[in-house]
Amino acid sequence: EVQLVESGGGLVQAGGSLRLSCAASGFTFGDEAIGWFRQAPGKEREGVSAINTADGSTYYADSVKGRFTISADSANNMVYLQMDSLKPEDTAVYFCAADLVWMVVPHLLDATQYHNWGQGTQVTVPS
Repeated sequence: EVQLVESGGGLVQAGGSLRLSCAASGFTFGDEAIGWFRQAPGKEREGVSAINTADGSTYYADSVKGRFTISADSANNMVYLQMDSLKPEDTAVYFCAADLVWMVVPHLLDATQYHNWGQGTQVTVPS
């Protein structure tokens, strides 16, 4: 059974940084695509970043390019999202999701392609 547990959310002032962590279990790194998604109140869930653990390729939404960095630690089954230069519009619940690479590519930032989800962690950047 795939399990994903996010942590690291919180309240941070605009311009600050947070690092989100996703602890993954129940699957083999190298077989999965792992993505970070976010959902703000009243808005649809959107793809933020993703990593193909088979080849290490990474993907970013235009809104976070140059500010967010995704990374994976296969030895510890962890995926991280380093978020810098945070803005009020980054406020949302952030989720990590995972699914087999072959089921997701090339749509790694499409939430509908993923079937395994964590419970989410709140990120708040006051305006």
